[in-house]
Amino acid sequence: MNSKNLKFKKTFIILAFITIGGVSAQKISDNKFGKGMINFIAKDSSYSVKFAPRIQTRYQSQWDYNEGSYDDPEYNFLVRRARLKFDGFAFSPKLIYKIELGLSNRDISGASVYNRNTPRYILDAVIKWKFYQNFELWAGQTKLPGNIERVISSGNLQLIDRSLLNSKFNIDRDIGVQLRHKSKLGGKWVSREKISISQGEGRNITQGNIGGLQYTARFELLPFGIFKSKGDYSQSDLVREKSIKTMLGITYDHNNNAVKTRSNMGSYMTQSNGGLFETDINTLFIDGIVKYNGFSVMGEYAKRRAGTIEDLEQDNKTKTGAVVGVGSAINVQGSYLFNNNIEMTIRYTNIDFDNITRLSDLRQLTYGISKYVVGHKLKIQADLSFSRANENKDYVLFRTGFDLHF
Repeated sequence: MNSKNLKFKKTFIILAFITIGGVSAQKISDNKFGKGMINFIAKDSSYSVKFAPRIQTRYQSQWDYNEGSYDDPEYNFLVRRARLKFDGFAFSPKLIYKIELGLSNRDISGASVYNRNTPRYILDAVIKWKFYQNFELWAGQTKLPGNIERVISSGNLQLIDRSLLNSKFNIDRDIGVQLRHKSKLGGKWVSREKISISQGEGRNITQGNIGGLQYTARFELLPFGIFKSKGDYSQSDLVREKSIKTMLGITYDHNNNAVKTRSNMGSYMTQSNGGLFETDINTLFIDGIVKYNGFSVMGEYAKRRAGTIEDLEQDNKTKTGAVVGVGSAINVQGSYLFNNNIEMTIRYTNIDFDNITRLSDLRQLTYGISKYVVGHKLKIQADLSFSRANENKDYVLFRTGFDLHF
């Protein structure tokens, strides 16, 4: 048995004991489905623990376009996400923590010399301190305050997965500190300000900091007040807002001396001597959400620029072949939730890469249907996407699956 498998088995055994211990301490629970499998508060109220597993499975078929016709489809069954989530407070209700572990192949892939060639189990490991009025200080690894589609949990999506804009431009998770604040501006107007300083190379990196730091700032404006049930961070209008609710957001991210092709995402820009090419990468997001009485609309714009687009060897002349994915993108999606909790959704995504990148411009139109059994906690979904690359037909993709979140 190798050391990696041994470590994984030890981790699994520890988690099993925690779960069994929680069940033994609370054999009969009045918790409702979707509120966490185990909820425990210490007798002296000095800490709390909530445990909630998540499962997302998927089937998909893809027809690639080739020489005037579509090829025979390729089929794929997979567990897209299998996660364990722990959260609660420690010492004081003002000190909150969150731990989320990923166990699926997509969650743990990405082993490299920069994380000691180990699986990337940790998604979130962060503490949040409400230290003064409406101020919060976050420390640890978690999502950066990037585009709204990325910050929305994968369990709260109205389509099978996020858009191409998100996959090509998002800034995902990183380790560092964040300062967050909420302001009441008068009437129903509310604003939220978020500032982050992070390592700049993504999650689960142990051999850093290689380039510079990453600086992120986001401003959100809610002119008609707070959404019900945090609906601005959940797709679909499941609560059927009785009046129009809107959130408008803007994010600017600067990754100083970035060493990856997509800021803190993508592949490392390696040189033939084993070194890494560095360049400043700036990313802008403008987005918004509107909800009213079962209708939901979300729009996003992304733009990325870099000091140097084509990566160079140490002589600053020879090209390595790698390029920074600079360009712009838009994503718009709208939906309506019927009274039987069936929702119809349509999404359009347009990616325009700068010509020098030699990357294909992308267009995708997606039609989706969802049946919410218990909101986002138990749902069945399907969608059909038609994709084009450089104005030519590329592929047709059909996906269906279910979500189960305790």
